[in-house]
Amino acid sequence: MRYAAILDRLNALGAAKWDIYYRAQALEAAGHDIIDLTIGNPDVPAPEPLIEAAVTALRAGRTEYSDGRGEPALRAALARRYSDSTGREITPAQILCFPGTQTALYAVMTGLAEPGTEVLVGDPMYATYEGVIRASGAEPVPVPLRPERGFRLSAEDLAARVTPRTRALLLNSPQNPTGAVLRAEDIAAIGEIARAHDLWIVADEVYDELIFSGAPFASPLADPALAERTVVVSSISKSHAAPGFRSGWAVLPEEAAARLAPLSDTMLFGNQPFIADATALAVSAPSATARGMAARLSARAQRLAERLEAGPLKVNRPEAGMFALIDIRATGMSDAAYAADLLEKTGVALMPGSVFGPSIAGWVRLALTVPDAKLDEAITRILTHAERHMRAPSRAEA
Repeated sequence: MRYAAILDRLNALGAAKWDIYYRAQALEAAGHDIIDLTIGNPDVPAPEPLIEAAVTALRAGRTEYSDGRGEPALRAALARRYSDSTGREITPAQILCFPGTQTALYAVMTGLAEPGTEVLVGDPMYATYEGVIRASGAEPVPVPLRPERGFRLSAEDLAARVTPRTRALLLNSPQNPTGAVLRAEDIAAIGEIARAHDLWIVADEVYDELIFSGAPFASPLADPALAERTVVVSSISKSHAAPGFRSGWAVLPEEAAARLAPLSDTMLFGNQPFIADATALAVSAPSATARGMAARLSARAQRLAERLEAGPLKVNRPEAGMFALIDIRATGMSDAAYAADLLEKTGVALMPGSVFGPSIAGWVRLALTVPDAKLDEAITRILTHAERHMRAPSRAEA
């Protein structure tokens, strides 16, 4: 039988990236003592007012077809939120609503990129970025995010990879998996390149409410000089501990929103009204849930670094988000081999860094979203495993 070329472009870019997670789940189901630090599930349930708003809307019959662009009340609430945060007017006509950030990204990339074009994206990157770019037919062009810069995207590295085929750049700040936060000066330098080469800036800001104390945040959406070329995507998945709600959005220039609206209609014709009502409540004020999570995640990252760096492993201290990167190159193992060995021998599941791009092969990603006591136990197991491995003689010595 014949298949569309998109399936070839996406081959091995889906669930295959999460093999270590599925292996951990299988071991736990078989009765093994597993500490799963692979996935960024929030460490608290969705807030009760959010749940109650969804239930109330359900009981009120808010289960009919939605407005294809998103429910008017939600788009108005998002327009107010981004007007307040950027200091410039954002209108409801600039908002499209989707089931989660992932769907928003897919629609945006489908609408902005196409076969024969390229999209610049930081390496390392969130595991689905290559897929959403390749689905459009475009080619992802990795731009290394360097540890010595705190994994913040360098405008010089970006400029060196621009070609006549470059159509867009995909930013992620705060960044997954590194926890890096772009500064205003970073955005300004990146924006100059985008203007010089007529590039779209697509900014995934899903972690913008999970920034640790003292880390500055800047969005290209706030720069009037970048207004005509900036698209921001986000959701309540992280900020409101509600990934299962699948409620996200895109903020675009009005012309781009109008052009992408028929694509959104073709995909799903709007999101669920009862979830839209709950989301409108959620985005009407800064998230108290996010503030609490950010404090806990920051403290756990600090604890992780202090304990692991007393041994042979090094930690990149994140400025935001749910994850920390551990440099395991001192063990002499590849990141994939290390993650597999750690899981089988200690029951601790971490994501190999190479899943997120070749620039962090030799690193692993750890989710900070488990209770403190469980994280401490995981750290103890990681240290014991590292010490045993570092003491093990090489084949030449054996």
